[in-house]
Amino acid sequence: MISPSAIEKFRPSLRGPSFCLGEAGYDEARKVWNGAIDKRPAVIARCAGVSDVIYCVDFARANDVLVAVRGGGHNIAGNAVCDEGLMIDLSRMKGLRVDPARHTARAEPGLTWGEFDRETQAFGLATTGGQISTTGIAGLTLGGGWGHLARRYRLSSDNLLSVDLVTANGQFLTASATPIAP
Repeated sequence: MISPSAIEKFRPSLRGPSFCLGEAGYDEARKVWNGAIDKRPAVIARCAGVSDVIYCVDFARANDVLVAVRGGGHNIAGNAVCDEGLMIDLSRMKGLRVDPARHTARAEPGLTWGEFDRETQAFGLATTGGQISTTGIAGLTLGGGWGHLARRYRLSSDNLLSVDLVTANGQFLTASATPIAP
């Protein structure tokens, strides 16, 4: 359990909104696509950017708090939400930058495949994504990512050039097989 005083100190430093049990928006924020999942986090942090994610990870580590991370929110298994812990909600982080010259896209973790496809297809681009448009790009890609184009273009994870991530110790890193050009 997270102490109420720790939560009280934590919440004002977030750029994005946060929710606790009994507050307006809490029940909607804790829902995932699978309606059978009915978990109640002590606090939900709807991150507005990477600084919020780092702050959440640091808070959880310092307070020995159980963490769940929600990307696009499809999450059939229910791992994106936890009981009595901190739910790091990335679902509002939906930035997407398509580079038609390089045939690449930089996407934030809250996007769903439908949102990703809509933007990339405007440039005649596509990649292996989920078979269901409401599936989040982050979770599906981290799990391998089987989609309609997989037979020709392999899994979603095979098409991932790099990933920005926040480690368990709060460090921001970029992981890539090759150096990333600026």
